[in-house]
Amino acid sequence: MQKRLIRICHFLSAFILLYGVVAPLRAHEARPVAVLIKEAANGIFEVRWQVPPSVSSNNIPWVTLISGDTRHCEPLTASRFLYDPAAYTQIRSWQCVTELHEVALSYPLFNPSLSSVMRLQRISGEVHSTVMEPDQTRWKIPARETPSGVAADYFELGVHHILSGVDHLLFLMCLLIISATWRRILITVTGFTLAHSLTLALSALGYIQMPVTAVEAIIALSILFVATEIARNRRDTLTWRHPITVSSSFGLLHGMGFAATLSATGLPQTEITTALLFFNLGVEAGQLLAITGALCLVLSIRLLKIEQLMLRLSKPFAYSVGILASFLIWQRVGLFWY
Repeated sequence: MQKRLIRICHFLSAFILLYGVVAPLRAHEARPVAVLIKEAANGIFEVRWQVPPSVSSNNIPWVTLISGDTRHCEPLTASRFLYDPAAYTQIRSWQCVTELHEVALSYPLFNPSLSSVMRLQRISGEVHSTVMEPDQTRWKIPARETPSGVAADYFELGVHHILSGVDHLLFLMCLLIISATWRRILITVTGFTLAHSLTLALSALGYIQMPVTAVEAIIALSILFVATEIARNRRDTLTWRHPITVSSSFGLLHGMGFAATLSATGLPQTEITTALLFFNLGVEAGQLLAITGALCLVLSIRLLKIEQLMLRLSKPFAYSVGILASFLIWQRVGLFWY
C-alpha cells in the first residue's frame, strides 16, 4: 500500500512538472503577431510590431509598407527594439510619397504559423483593423473615408433596408389603407418620417438605448395593431380619425429599429453626420418608392372600376398581415431568453 502511494505521488509530481513546462509554451504559441500602424503626419507612418517569444530571434518578421504605385515606402529611421519579456517589440517610421496601399509581413526563415493582427490608425481618426490567418502575410489597406463615398454607401444601405424590411413596409401599407385620402396620407407619412428620423439619430449616437429584441417585438406589435384596426373597420376610433398619432407614436420605435441596422453595420469614424443623414435619406427614398407603388396600384384599381372588390379584400388582407405579425411577435419575444 505504501509503495503504491509513493508511485502515485511520483506520477503526480512528474505530471505537474511536465504541465508546468509545456503549458506556458502552448499558451505563448497561440499569441498572434500584432502590428500597429499609426499615421503621424500626411504620408508619415510609425509602425510598431510585437512578436511572441515562441518565435526564435533569428526569425523575427519584417514589416514592409507598400504605396499605391506598388513601390516600397522609404524607411525614415532604423528599427528600435524595446525590452519586453512578454514579446519582441520593434518600432520604425516610414514615409510614403503616394497613398499607402498594402502592408506585408515577411519571415527571414519560415512562417511559424501564427495569425497576425493588423491595425491602422489614420491622422483623421479613422481606425481599420483585421485578423489574418497564418497563411496570410499581406493586408490591403481600406480606402480613406470620403464624404461622397460614405454618402453613397449609406444611402444605398438605407434604401435596401426599407425595401427588404417586411415589417416596416407592412406597417406603411396598413397606414395608407387607414389614411385613405391624399391629404391624410401626406400628414400620416410625414409624422412617421419625423418620428423615426428623431429616434434614429438619437439611438445611433447613443443618447437613447433600448434592447434590440424588445424594439423588434414592439415593431411587430405595431403591425398587429394597425391590421386589427383595419379588420375591425370602426371608423370612430382614434386610429381612423387621426392616423398621424399612430404613425408618429410607433414611428419612434421604428426609428430605433433602423438604428439597429446602423449599429450592426457601424458608423464611420470621420463622417458620422454624413452617414446618418444619407442613411435616413435612403430610408425615405425607399419609403417613397414603396408608397408610390402602392398609390399607382390604387389608381389602377380606380381606372378599372373594381373598388368594391378591393374593399372586400381589405379584411382578408388585414387578417393575413395580423397572422404574420403575430408570428413575428412570438418569434421575437422568444429571443428575450437567448
